[in-house]
Amino acid sequence: MNTETHPKLLSLLIPAFNSEKRLRPAYEALRDCLEKENIPFEMLIIDDGSKDNTWELMQTLAAEDSRVRPFRMSRNYTSPYVHFAGMSVCQGACITFMPDDLQRPLETMVECYRIWERGHKLVVSYRTSRNDGWLNDLFSNTYYRIMNALSEVTFPPGGADGFLADREIIDIMNTRIRPIHTSSVVEVLRLGFDPVFVPYDRPSRPGKSRWTWKKKVGLAMDTFFSSSAFPIRAITYLGLGISLLCLLAIPLLIYARFFAESELFGFAIPGWTTIITLVAFFNGLVLFCLGIVAEYIWRIYEEVKGRPGFLLRKENERDER
Repeated sequence: MNTETHPKLLSLLIPAFNSEKRLRPAYEALRDCLEKENIPFEMLIIDDGSKDNTWELMQTLAAEDSRVRPFRMSRNYTSPYVHFAGMSVCQGACITFMPDDLQRPLETMVECYRIWERGHKLVVSYRTSRNDGWLNDLFSNTYYRIMNALSEVTFPPGGADGFLADREIIDIMNTRIRPIHTSSVVEVLRLGFDPVFVPYDRPSRPGKSRWTWKKKVGLAMDTFFSSSAFPIRAITYLGLGISLLCLLAIPLLIYARFFAESELFGFAIPGWTTIITLVAFFNGLVLFCLGIVAEYIWRIYEEVKGRPGFLLRKENERDER
């Protein structure tokens, strides 16, 4: 490897998925911006299981510019795992991420780097506006409100999907954090380091988002269960509350049965109706609680397997480097 080493080297990661039409314009815009700002950089481009000619284009860019380092995931893992993969191979003093459709303004990327130069270890950029359609906006805003209310991680308004992290944080993420059913944003926010938050207005997106509802829901569940113990604790409080209600209901039902001719507050209480209602209610409650417990147990099971969260193929970088 002969990639330039520099005490202020920025590792810029571009996750690429079916990006043959987006990648070169993104590369040229980022290259020109960083050169104009005199920011030393290496550009990590990681192919996340593309089905088009993205990998071939990445190799062409690497042949044209020695600062480009192409990598290839063994399959499609989605961008949170690409972030972990990028941190595992980066050589810079800090790292940041940029979508191949440039959905984060270049000025924001530069601003985050300048803040890091002033000594801040973690700089998190977040969107102040969204324009993904009312249903997507509702889903996203509701999710982040729930996360801020119930998890140990505090997100900025509207959520965050990008950050710039110092080498100290990169090393912690590589050695101490298991990239299984979580995201890099959740993990760096959990670490602390007094993050600086930088707002931005997201540019309009050309074309259709490659994040399907299935991927969004999967990521939301992974990040929620990996950062919140509220559901498992809520089961305890729910069980305690229902037990107390049942204790209060017992004397009322006994009174209705023997002293009020099976009536309570003027309503008839047939024995079989009460039994069926209670059995159906508690069976549903038990199954719901078991489902929550199963979500945590499944994640524990995946963790103890010891399998890697992602795999990079061996043919990633050219041998001559």
